[in-house]
Order: sequence, then C-alpha cells, then structure tokens
Amino acid sequence: MTVGALIVGAGHAGVQVASSLRDLGYDKPITLVSDERYLPYQRPPLSKTFLTGFAAADTLALRAERYYRERSITVLTDDHLADVTLADVCSGSGTAVTSSGVALPFEHLAIATGASARQLEVPGCSLPGICYLRGLDDAVRLKALLPAAQRVVVIGGGFIGLEGAAFAQSAGKQVTIVEATDRLVARAVPSVVGDFYRTAHQRRGTRVLLGAAVSHFLGEDRVTGVALADGRILAADLVLVGVGAVPRTGLAERLLIRCDQGVLVDSRCRTSNPRIVAAGDCTRAPHPMAPHQLVRLESVNNAVCQGRVAAASLLGMVDHYGSVPWFWSDQGAIKLQMVGTFDCADSHVLRGDPADEKFSILHYRDQRLTGLTSINCSADFIAARKALESGKNIPADQASDPSRRLKDLLAEPALIL
Repeated sequence: MTVGALIVGAGHAGVQVASSLRDLGYDKPITLVSDERYLPYQRPPLSKTFLTGFAAADTLALRAERYYRERSITVLTDDHLADVTLADVCSGSGTAVTSSGVALPFEHLAIATGASARQLEVPGCSLPGICYLRGLDDAVRLKALLPAAQRVVVIGGGFIGLEGAAFAQSAGKQVTIVEATDRLVARAVPSVVGDFYRTAHQRRGTRVLLGAAVSHFLGEDRVTGVALADGRILAADLVLVGVGAVPRTGLAERLLIRCDQGVLVDSRCRTSNPRIVAAGDCTRAPHPMAPHQLVRLESVNNAVCQGRVAAASLLGMVDHYGSVPWFWSDQGAIKLQMVGTFDCADSHVLRGDPADEKFSILHYRDQRLTGLTSINCSADFIAARKALESGKNIPADQASDPSRRLKDLLAEPALIL
C-alpha cells in the first residue's frame, strides 16, 4: 500500500488540508476520517437556514462526492481512529487503524478533530427532549421535536442559544433563555451588543433570565421542566443546551502533543511534534491581532486559513497563518457581523442607534481600528474588513457619523502613529 497523508476530522479544516495538499502537488493517497455518517458538510447553516427550512440537508455539502473522487481523496465516514502508532516519538509517520478495521499507514498526519458541544452535567441531563446543536444529527433532532413543543427553554445565552431561541420564537413557541452570567454573549461581543440582544429578544416576546444557574431537570420519561438554583421552576417541553464547545484533543494527547484548552500550534500550524500539524476549532494558536496570547477561534475562515497553512507545512513549505478573523450570526431579522477583535481595544465608537436595530461598534487601540461589530449594517462590515485586511484605518473621530459611509473614510490616508 502506498503511504500517504491521513487527516483526522472532516470539517472545514480537514477538507481544506486535503484540498490544499492536492493544490500544492501532493500526489500520494489522502484519507479523511470522519466519525459522522455524512460527507463533509457546512456547520454554520445548521442553527440558521437549516432550522428555518431555507436550506435542506442535501444542500449543505462542502463538496460534491465527485470532487473527492476526481481528486483521489478517500473519505471514511462513520468511522474513527481506534489506534494510532508513530514510527518513533519524533516522527510524523506511522500507522492508524480505524474502528471498522481499516489500516492506514501514513507519512503525514493532520489533526482537525474540531470541538464537541459542552455537556451540562446536572441531574436529569439525559432525559429525552434535551437537545444540543453541534452536528447535523443534532439539528435534525431539534427540528423534528420543535413542532410538538409549546414551552422551550434555551440554556446558554451564546450564539447557538440565541439562534435557537430566535428560531423557536419565530415558530410561535413560548421561549425562555437561561444564562448563567449577567449578560448575553458575554465572551464574544462588547457589552452594548449583549445588552442589545437582551432587549431585542425580549421585544419579540422571549423571556431572558440572566445570572440564573440550572440545578437539575424535571421529568420521568422526558423533560418537563428546568429547576434553577434559586428555586424557580421553568416548565419545558423542549430544552436546547448551548453552553459552549470543548476542543477535541484526545488524539493529540495520545500522541503526547502539547495541549492546553486546545491543541497548541505555531503560526505554521505545527504542533509540539513539528512533523504533525493541526488546524481548526481544536487548536489554540498565536494570532497577529491578539499579541502575547494564544487564541482558539471557532469560525469557518479560521479553519480554512489554518487548513491551507497546515497543508503547506506538511510539505515543508512556508506559509504563516494570520488572516483577519470574521464571524456572523443570524437571529431572525437580526444579522450580526464581526471582523477583527475587540479584546485588545482601548476605545470604541458607536455608529447608529441600537434602538433602531441597525448600528455598528468600531473598536480601536491607540486610534487604530482593531475590529468592528455590526447589527444589520453589512456595508460597515465590508468596509472594516477591507480596512483590516489592507492595513488601513478608519479615523475614529469621523466614524460615528452614520451619514458618512465607512468605505469613503477608508479612502482617506491611513492614520499612522
């Protein structure tokens, strides 16, 4: 058997590693191993257009089946690695065996195992009617259960929870969001956006409980309620749990690769074993927009960019990861778009009025743009993304005026300090 490249995980990152290897001229076998029973598919639409019925399951494929066939990329679905052995501790080559008994000798190994939904471990957590939303099977299950439900409790006020809440509310359900912290999407957006989300969901009839911890679930044959730590009881026919994701580091740890809240990689996606690479949601990596820290980004563009860099590293080529991160969330008529980062910012500029459900927050450090968060302002998002990707600036003292287009401000000379 000709030894080739083994890629574990078939999400955006894994598929990109395989695709880039072929683009770079790699002509040996490439095998993608996925523990899901589907060909690789897009995950972002699961909590958006798939739930709302605007996208069917067969439209979510990342690539058509013929793409893999024509490029001689083997995709093993509904399978996972049962064993993997390196030729020696410093090697990136070895042999893997899948749970179905397929032996896979490899000369290159890429870890793209992604992340799993964080489980809420409280009494009653295994009752039927309690759902998560990470993969296609989760989305199919949630979509099937919703029509019969009247009272939906969403646990977790992050993006998955809010998108699920918006979907349930639009379907005419009685929805309650339970969030443990004092605001929604606390880790991902500025406080003004979290406050906006609370008001917007409440305006649409959703009940929002902040600072509320779940004690246990009620029910015998299926969930009937959610008990909070303060003694309150929320009746529920259906519960959606969205309390974050956990990077899947098990394979890396078995190979004695350094992990710390993710598989640690450098700017070339090399792990602590430099012959083995990792990419996507499972990794923590340095990023030029977040100096002096490692970041774990759960986004499609991060996965794709890392996949491309990881493939180059496997072939001994030099490519560095450093793309500008961006993200979006659709919650009914509310479209959030983010680019760059706000964590390192020392000032912010509000553009527009949150009460109009159309505004942007521009983030600055030392008067230079570091990121933008917008609600229903795609033009602002596009301009900010262009500025960040080109290294230009949008002057803070002019950005607050919504009558001026950001793209016109971008055309002015960049502010150099």
